[in-house]
Amino acid sequence: MDTVNGTPSSTALLTDQYELTMLAAALADGSAHRRCTFEVFARRLPHGRRYGVVAGTGRLLDALRDFRFGAAELAVVERFLDADTVAWLRDYRFGGDIDGYPEGELFFPGSPILTVRGSFAECVLLETLILSIYNHDSAIAAAAARMVSAAGGRTLIEMGSRRTHELAAPASARAAYLAGFDATSNLEAARAFGVPSAGTSAHAFTLLHSGADGAHEAAAFRSQVDALGVGTTLLVDTFDITRGVATAIEVAGPELGGVRIDSGDLGVLARQVREQLDALGATRTKIVVSGDLDEYAIAALRAEPVDAYGVGTSLVTGSGAPTAGMVYKLVEVEGVPVAKRSSHKESRGGTKRAVRLSRRTGTMVEEIVYPAAGERPAPNGFEVRDLQTPLVRGGEVVGDPALGDSRERLAKALVSLPWEGLKLSVGDPAIPTTFLR
Repeated sequence: MDTVNGTPSSTALLTDQYELTMLAAALADGSAHRRCTFEVFARRLPHGRRYGVVAGTGRLLDALRDFRFGAAELAVVERFLDADTVAWLRDYRFGGDIDGYPEGELFFPGSPILTVRGSFAECVLLETLILSIYNHDSAIAAAAARMVSAAGGRTLIEMGSRRTHELAAPASARAAYLAGFDATSNLEAARAFGVPSAGTSAHAFTLLHSGADGAHEAAAFRSQVDALGVGTTLLVDTFDITRGVATAIEVAGPELGGVRIDSGDLGVLARQVREQLDALGATRTKIVVSGDLDEYAIAALRAEPVDAYGVGTSLVTGSGAPTAGMVYKLVEVEGVPVAKRSSHKESRGGTKRAVRLSRRTGTMVEEIVYPAAGERPAPNGFEVRDLQTPLVRGGEVVGDPALGDSRERLAKALVSLPWEGLKLSVGDPAIPTTFLR
């Protein structure tokens, strides 16, 4: 499969078949060209979460540019579609408008995260693509943001590539960096998205230097230092960790950049290693820990002498919430509000906009969702900020976000949360959402 930035060069088949069978039926009965509005929102946050993070906008806009049905894509869909629908797809280009919360913005239950306007035919085809990108990236970014808060300013390295799908790995690294992680081990994320990369060695490199006469940990460390410099980080727990630290300093000297611990009781070991390093004169050698970390483990280690965390499995699986729970619903047809009434799956009809109210100190207090044709809510003594911004106009991208800007936006948003919104314990959303009719 040819890929660009970790996705197929054409994104048209990153969808479900029923999008195309609906299209065929709508083209046949004439309803395909009715002007419609679809909205993306989450009915609720994942259990235990107090906020969501909008992530994936940049990837979606790239994917939208490549949503084209070439010969290879048409060869697949013509197996089940009629000739007229296939001919329509051959010329497909999204020509509508998209507004959305900026990437890096926080969202809450019911937030109109994305608004897609155009004909039914051109909008319905985008449902699966939009949801697959936003649900994945937003889940990873929300988990990563909790880890960033728990780390309290210490370095975080994303290293979960081997724990997820190969094409999801770069997207996960991008979402983690957006949320405040400092680097990734994934080189495709470095190439495609400019995420800083990091990495040194694994236990296999130390074991490689074993021989019939036993293990040669010092030889492995010497080789790594010779190749990467004294500022490198040596993995010291392949055998005996106390001996490993001593050997690391013997080989590299007290100016060694860092040591990594990947197993055991990390808190206890970090204290022991810090004392040993200081006693050896390596007072500036940093301690990196890794191994099944999540936000709770990171928070538990805040009192320990840990300088950096390497996080893998929990991060790329959303730390217990692998999807953001977003849905894509039709809310307006030819100016008439429409809504789903299914039990526990209700939607609110009509195109909507949203504002967020904050105190003058910057702390957010409420989100208000109101009809797009209605009046903007009054400040009532609060600062009022519009949340949706133009992303696409007439099919042309007008608001492609820079990853660095999205990263800065989220950092500021997290600071503006009420203090209880940063808790890791189960609780209500950090702020309420009010819906005006």
